[in-house]
Amino acid sequence: MNFVNKKLHARKLVLMLFDLLCLLVVSVGYFLINYWLTYRFSDEPMRYFYASGRYWMDVLFLIIGIHLVRIVFRIYSNVYRYADIAVYLKIVIADALGGILAMLASGLVFRSLFFWSFVTITAVNALLCLSSRFVYRIIYRRRRHSANVPETQIPVAIIGAGSAGAALLEDIRYKKQGHYLPMFFIDIDREKVGSRLFGLKVYGEDESVLSQIKHDGIQELLIAINNVNTDIMERLYYFFGNTGCKLKTYDTSVNDLKKGKDSTRGTLRDFSIEDLLFRKPLNVSETASRSYYSDKVVMVTGGGGSIGSELCRQIAKCAPKHLIILDIYENNAYDIQQELIREYGNSLTLSVEIASVRDRVRVEAIFRAYHPEIVFHAAAHKHVPLMEHSACEAIKNNVFGTKNVADMAEAYGVEKFILISTDKAVNPTNVMGASKRMCERVIQCRRDSKTTFAAVRFGNVLGSNGSVIPLFRRQIAAGGPVTITDRRIIRYFMTIPEASQLVMQAGAMAKAGELFVLDMGKPVHIYTLAENMIRLSGLRPHIDIEISEIGLRPGEKLYEELLIKTETLDKTDNNMIFIERDTPPTRQEIDDVLAMLASAVEEARYEIDSERVKTAMKQAVPEFKDPEEINCAAEEAEEMKMTVQ
Repeated sequence: MNFVNKKLHARKLVLMLFDLLCLLVVSVGYFLINYWLTYRFSDEPMRYFYASGRYWMDVLFLIIGIHLVRIVFRIYSNVYRYADIAVYLKIVIADALGGILAMLASGLVFRSLFFWSFVTITAVNALLCLSSRFVYRIIYRRRRHSANVPETQIPVAIIGAGSAGAALLEDIRYKKQGHYLPMFFIDIDREKVGSRLFGLKVYGEDESVLSQIKHDGIQELLIAINNVNTDIMERLYYFFGNTGCKLKTYDTSVNDLKKGKDSTRGTLRDFSIEDLLFRKPLNVSETASRSYYSDKVVMVTGGGGSIGSELCRQIAKCAPKHLIILDIYENNAYDIQQELIREYGNSLTLSVEIASVRDRVRVEAIFRAYHPEIVFHAAAHKHVPLMEHSACEAIKNNVFGTKNVADMAEAYGVEKFILISTDKAVNPTNVMGASKRMCERVIQCRRDSKTTFAAVRFGNVLGSNGSVIPLFRRQIAAGGPVTITDRRIIRYFMTIPEASQLVMQAGAMAKAGELFVLDMGKPVHIYTLAENMIRLSGLRPHIDIEISEIGLRPGEKLYEELLIKTETLDKTDNNMIFIERDTPPTRQEIDDVLAMLASAVEEARYEIDSERVKTAMKQAVPEFKDPEEINCAAEEAEEMKMTVQ
């Protein structure tokens, strides 16, 4: 620390001595110019020379006045290789005040004032000071940039010839992105088109720029626009999507700019799969959630999965009394455990239990040990084709596993139990969806319980384990083809944070037996999603990467529904969250259905793919239909008509 302080003091001293030298050079130069003019145009040139004592006293006043004000203004505390315009403006103001102070002192001492001497020397000295710092800044940045420039640079174009684009260009040229070679700007503002920004030409956003992109061999397009919205992003994506260039976005940090943290003006990131939704992220209020979960004992079953692990992250932020992660897969459970330990250390009381929700005795032991107050039940088998083949496992894990956890929640006085459900539970066409609908009914029959039971239903989660997104990424990386089951198929999508925050808020507002549904906007064509992901990789659909249809899988339907349309839909305080209310079954009705399912599973214990289990599920869930029955009328479905193309 002492070494660092000495180095800083030495730097300040050198800078002060340099400024003193600059002031002396200006003063001597001014004196010599005046002497030369007097010698040339006056009959008594030596008189000016012998009367120079007063002049050098004025110079001394200037030296003291300017440096005194600069010290007060902390001019020498700035790092000028990162200084902004405000720092340079402060130098001008400090020198002006120093010059005025020097003039006042001279006037008081000599009862007269050489006004133009003070003004000229002060102005020229300030100009020399500013120029020297600008030159230093340019030399420093060019040396640093040349040291970091790789042998091969990537030609890029910057979309947005505004402040964000200028900041990105500065980052590229002098800081973090030395592997890029900016070629030109692109902007929709016609007043900017044809002009130059930092030496780069600005092209319009029209067909001619597409030819320029190809001519200059542009490999990446960097979007740098302040306050960019989803409509602009969608327009840019589809206009430049077929150029074969990768798209990236430059996110500026307003807070860092205000604080003067010039070293991190913004972050350049890939155009993400979440951006392909082309809608604003759903803002689910966390205020009520944070206060509700604070100082509570919270358990998350399936806590190592995509949704479960994000729930654990969100709950940890709420300062719970104790967080219990329950999962059958130890690797996932270990990963989220280590992540939370790194993030929170000893400030978070955390336990991880490896268990199957099918093991009733083990589940009861965990409830008896921890007595959770809130339970999020995310543990489930969710893969449609696999569960279609292994129907018994879907029933044992999803249905009876849910019953086990729900029974223990009641027995050990849990305050709230929140089931994670899916849109595939609405008019299901597969065993997985039917099993989740049965899970919903298992908790809906418990409205008379002291424990509050509720469910949250949402669509596909972007990037979750086993989802289509990781599959497409692997296929694109392998050179294709990208496979889809049917080019007509559509799905609702949301992000993992959106899903987890919805579940958190639903848990906070749940009362008894509600089924919460999120307004997820318009469904998306999987075929369009595949094309967009290929473009994100800087490739061209059907040219660089093929897309092939392989046919619908067993139990798969062309579209999903979020709501059972014959039932009432109630609003909540959040305009994106609704409550679906239907007539709940009685406990006895559910017990009878569960007994029938248990019998079917027992009878099929030696069978691999049992039709009798599927038949039993259709009896248990009357709305369970064959996929062909739904798909043949898909074109007339409301969901298919509202799809985002």
